[in-house]
Amino acid sequence: MAAGYLEILRARHAARLLTGTLVGRLPNATAAIAIVLFVRAEGGTYGLAGGLAAVYGVANAVGQPVLGRLVDLHGQPRVQLPAALASALAMAGFAVTGTHPLPLAYACVAAAGLLTPPLEGGLRALWPSVLGREEQVHTAYAMDAVAQEVMFTVGPLLVTLCVSLWSAEAALLILNAVGVLGALSVVVSPPSRAWRSAPREAHWLGALRSPGLLVLLGALLFVGMALGSITVASVPYADDHGGDAVYGWLMAALGLGALIGGTAYGARRWTGEPARRLRVLVALLAVCYLPLTLMPGAVAMVLLTVLAGVFLAPCIACAFVLVDRHAPSGTVTEAFSWLVTTFTVGASVGTGLAGPVVEAGGALWGFAVPGVAGGVSLLVLLATGRVLAAPAGRAVVAASSENDPNRAAEPRFSSGDRA
Repeated sequence: MAAGYLEILRARHAARLLTGTLVGRLPNATAAIAIVLFVRAEGGTYGLAGGLAAVYGVANAVGQPVLGRLVDLHGQPRVQLPAALASALAMAGFAVTGTHPLPLAYACVAAAGLLTPPLEGGLRALWPSVLGREEQVHTAYAMDAVAQEVMFTVGPLLVTLCVSLWSAEAALLILNAVGVLGALSVVVSPPSRAWRSAPREAHWLGALRSPGLLVLLGALLFVGMALGSITVASVPYADDHGGDAVYGWLMAALGLGALIGGTAYGARRWTGEPARRLRVLVALLAVCYLPLTLMPGAVAMVLLTVLAGVFLAPCIACAFVLVDRHAPSGTVTEAFSWLVTTFTVGASVGTGLAGPVVEAGGALWGFAVPGVAGGVSLLVLLATGRVLAAPAGRAVVAASSENDPNRAAEPRFSSGDRA
């Protein structure tokens, strides 16, 4: 099963790019919990902590596609590293000044989120030039989705470790400094320095002028809503079945399920249309959310939560393939960044929606939300099947790559893909 992943990691620069990207994204993965712990250490309220974390999240959602477009226009090193440095300095300013004065705290957090470098989209833009072969690129997308789950599992543990050893302020400073080093490792690598986006048509909508991409964003918005709602619905369930320890196990189980599913998905070749495969995966994802409404004992619920996470990473990996296919020429980094933003916004909406639902109907109705959201995502894909199945219609820029050996163009693969 691991042979495909090992083949990817043995490719020149692949392990460095994956590791550097994951390390560079640590500040983003840990921002919410680090901000909350820091504000509480400063004596602030949970409302203030939540407000600052929300501002960071919204700013990050806005900044990713904007910086992604700048990467497509100007290259990775000229955007990614300055953005990483600026984001880290803004978070350092927040750590040093604290929550007073409050407008400055909000400004620092907003700047840190807005300027977070689009390393995730940048890595996916690099895979074709690093690996070349179609099946390897699609396996790399699956490995990328699995690695995300590892990062979002390990990241919070690193925050709590830094807080326990030093302080919440030190956690903010250290993790953001480490993030800059990760970004630096990526942008000084030969693939990142050589990469150039394909020529693009000037258009104010950028990647959003692609109907296929809009469909994917609509579907993934509801998948994000499903994931966000589970994190809220699990709180009252855990309160009735053992408290914080059970909640921690449920969240870990969700990540474990995604790890298992993503690893299995990326370990084999898939034939046929990725659009059809995505519909099947989303349908399975929605079905696996439904048993959560049974709300059995803690051990059984943990197992059901593992099942609920199994098809998440495969859905995301398959969506990556379709984003690469439907993004207009010269907008690949921006397109991947839009996917990140949409999923983040969906998770935030799901969290906000699940709160009132849980208050009105308890954990049972809260766990019904992800099943409904998954079903709506499937309906979006079914209603727009022709759009996703249509050829991407993008020119592959071969001549410029042949004339300039240092130019890493954006290889595109035919619709008969193998992931």
